[in-house]
Amino acid sequence: MNKADLIAHLAEAAGINKTQANAALDAFTDAITKTLKKGDSVTLVGFGTFSVSKRAARTGRNPQTGETIKIKAKKVARFKPGKGLSEKI
Repeated sequence: MNKADLIAHLAEAAGINKTQANAALDAFTDAITKTLKKGDSVTLVGFGTFSVSKRAARTGRNPQTGETIKIKAKKVARFKPGKGLSEKI
């Protein structure tokens, strides 16, 4: 499912038009993004938790040349499914 499919499904399920569904989805993703940027987590009971995790710096290998390279530390978004979602899958 891509974003357009999700918007169409939301519009049909909620009885709203696609423009309103798109605005709602954009507001949802913006809220999660802003919260994760602050370093906080977003918990949706029964669905899951979005959080930020730190990935340590490490060494890697360029597959074309075999040369060893340094990979910088960075923050990554994580999603841990909740019990309700896990049971439905």
